[in-house]
Amino acid sequence: QVQLVESGGGLVQSGGSLRLSCTPSGFTANHFAIGWVRQAPGKEREKISCISIIGEDIYYEDSVKGRFTISTDDAKKTVFLQMDNLKPEDTAVYYCGTDLTQSCLYTLTAGSFGRGSWGPGTQVTVSS
Repeated sequence: QVQLVESGGGLVQSGGSLRLSCTPSGFTANHFAIGWVRQAPGKEREKISCISIIGEDIYYEDSVKGRFTISTDDAKKTVFLQMDNLKPEDTAVYYCGTDLTQSCLYTLTAGSFGRGSWGPGTQVTVSS
């Protein structure tokens, strides 16, 4: 059974940093694209970032480019999202997931519409 679990969220002041972790199970994570999306209260899900080891692809949405960094551990079993210079508008629930393709485009599109397999989310709150 495909499962992903996020961790690392919390409350941080504007300008601070957090590192989110995504732990997948039930599939070989480094064979597929794994993405991050977020959803703020009253807003639609927003694609954030994605990594596809086998597809040799990394994606960042313009709103986080230069501030967020996606990576994996040496075993390529955990996906991290390092978030620096956080802003109040980054406040949201962050989800990681996959649609079991190698494409970041397909994975993030699926995530934007709630398709595929996504974790329960982790709350990130940035105070001003």
